[in-house]
Amino acid sequence: MFSLRSIFDSRPVQPVASKASILMKGSTEQVFRYLGDNFFENYPKWSPEVKELKQIGDQPMGTGVTARQVHVDGGHRSESRFIITLYEPNRSLAFAGISEPFHCMYEIQDEGREGLVKLIFTFELLEMKIFMRPFESLIRIAAQHGAERTVRNIKNLVEIDADTVN
Repeated sequence: MFSLRSIFDSRPVQPVASKASILMKGSTEQVFRYLGDNFFENYPKWSPEVKELKQIGDQPMGTGVTARQVHVDGGHRSESRFIITLYEPNRSLAFAGISEPFHCMYEIQDEGREGLVKLIFTFELLEMKIFMRPFESLIRIAAQHGAERTVRNIKNLVEIDADTVN
């Protein structure tokens, strides 16, 4: 049955979710140091569409820290604020949009083989603006490609960083 609610409801039937993983050289400590401890320095490196990133406040990095970012993606500029929702050293980092409905999570797993770590990245877009609804399938594809690019970028950067330290 046709419903106007379905046209004007900004929530997708299911969130736009993408997930990607990759194996990389290093330890859980090295990967978390790059992702978590040095988040404000490194996030724009692995996510090059982030043109500005600023921590709001001066508390030490951890759960509850808030930030402001400016994204330029496909020529479209957007600004959002987010909060660190999970900060488990050497295990996971997550943040969620305050001003935009998104959630990102980075999980780090020791593979049990000397010097190999698995990084799992999950991105969720929890709501979609009305003008985006006709493009939902394309947005899902782009989100998956973005997740795969994110883990590749992090792998390359972490491994380069480890090589320069050693």
